Formats: sequence, C-alpha cells, structure tokens
Amino acid sequence: MTSNSLDSASNQPLQPSQLNIHAQGMTFAAQAWGDPACPPVLALHGWLDNSASFYRLSPLLSNHYVVALDTAGHGLSDHRRHQEPYNIWQDVGEVFAIADELGWEQFALLGHSRGAIISTLCAGTFPERITHLGLLDGFMPQPVPPEKAPEQLAKSIIENRQVKTHSVYKDRQLMVRARMVGLWALSSEAAGALVERGSKAVEGGYCWRSDPRLTTASALKLSPEQVAAFVNRVQAPAKLLLAEEGLLSRFEDALAVPESWSIERLPGNHHFHMEEQVEDISGILNRFLGC
Repeated sequence: MTSNSLDSASNQPLQPSQLNIHAQGMTFAAQAWGDPACPPVLALHGWLDNSASFYRLSPLLSNHYVVALDTAGHGLSDHRRHQEPYNIWQDVGEVFAIADELGWEQFALLGHSRGAIISTLCAGTFPERITHLGLLDGFMPQPVPPEKAPEQLAKSIIENRQVKTHSVYKDRQLMVRARMVGLWALSSEAAGALVERGSKAVEGGYCWRSDPRLTTASALKLSPEQVAAFVNRVQAPAKLLLAEEGLLSRFEDALAVPESWSIERLPGNHHFHMEEQVEDISGILNRFLGC
C-alpha cells in the first residue's frame, strides 16, 4: 500500500510532502501524496483557492502520485512579476514547465473550476502528454464573440490600474467565516484548510496571500471557435463531474462536451470534492484512472 493510506493510529490521511518547484523564473509550491514511482497526477485548484482544495481527495486516489499545485499568484507560490492580468493561457505554459521539472513526460490532470479550465486547455495544447483528464465542476471558459475583444481589453487595462490591496482581518477565524459564506458555501473544515494555506500575518492581523490582480479581467477571452478547437484536440479519456448545485449547473445545457467524454452528476455545490461527497468522487476517479 502506498503512502496514500490512512495513518493507523489516527485514521487520518497521512500528511503530504511539501514541494518547491522552480520553473519559468518562478517558484511554485505544491503538496504531494503517494509514491513518486506511481503514475503521476497533477491537481489544479480553482480561482482564489489553493492546493489545500485537494486535501481530502488526494489521499483517496489509490496507486497514484498526486501533486496538488498552488498555481501562480495563489497559496505559497510566487506572484507573477509584471503588472499584468492573470491570463489563463499563461498557466498552460507553467503547467508543462512544472511537469518537465518533475521529470514527467506524460501525466494525468485533475482540475477543479478554473483549474479544470486550465486542464482542458493543457490537454488540447499538448494532447500527447496527457493520459487522463479529470474535471470537477469546470470545463472551459464561457466564450466571448470576437467583436467583444476591444471592450474586454479596455476593461482589463482599467481594472489593472485600479487594483486594491487585500483587507486585513483581526484573526484567521474571521477569514474562515468569510470563506464559509462566500459565493459558494463551505464547511468550517474546508474553509479552514484553504485559509490556513492561503493567508499570512501582516501588521494588524491577517490577509490573503493571493495576488490582488487575480480579481482583474483577462486581457482577452477565447471565442467559441477557439474553445471548440482546444476541446476537439483533446485525445485523453475525459471524465467531467458536475455538482448539482454547482457552477456548471447554471448553463449545463450549453456545454459543448464531446460525446466521447463521460459525464456524471453528483449532489453538492461547487466545492463538492472538499465535502462529504469526496468518497463518491474518489471512487469514480479511481475507476477512471484505472486504479
């Protein structure tokens, strides 16, 4: 049995290894579960989350080496240095640079929300390198017609000139409460895991570690034709898990998912992989990954 197993004394998942990966002039932090000799899985979290998003799910993925990444500007990873928006296609190059540093020629991707979007883009960019594509309540960004490109660029420029600093909280418990009642409700345990990794001490209390520029608009967004081009180029087996009360449930009928992809719906909201549904999700993913 690999180190994905439970601690026999506490019946809790073993603590992950902490990694620092140097790629593209930045240092990326990550957490790893399992035996590095097993097939690799790179897990990508959602917007304004961090690698703690996978703290319950990763130890349950049997016979795989799961590396959950803090993507650029999130968690303990570096912020991008230039004063520019966080365009999602930049993450694609960073993902493959990180995989190269880890010595992975081929690997599986597991993405939640924004991380699922990045994963699909990656699988369409270098399809020969992705063995499996697992998506948790995320698929591709909503496309924007080409004629909207000037407005999008203008919005991005204006917002990047007006970036606000993070609010300061007196204690971390206030941050936990804020995450619990945010756009997507979270249990105290799940919110606490994200806050522990995603906050830092500052004068007067605590604030988020994430780069404030993550809240600004992208410079450009993909057109419907571009979205389709990436999706149609994916070669890996793909599994899309939808939360019944999640993000994609709002426009599920409009999802242009290839017929060859497998889709399953589960109870819960957008962060269902951090809550009680994690056992069902891990079972589905273990079968998908061939464990």
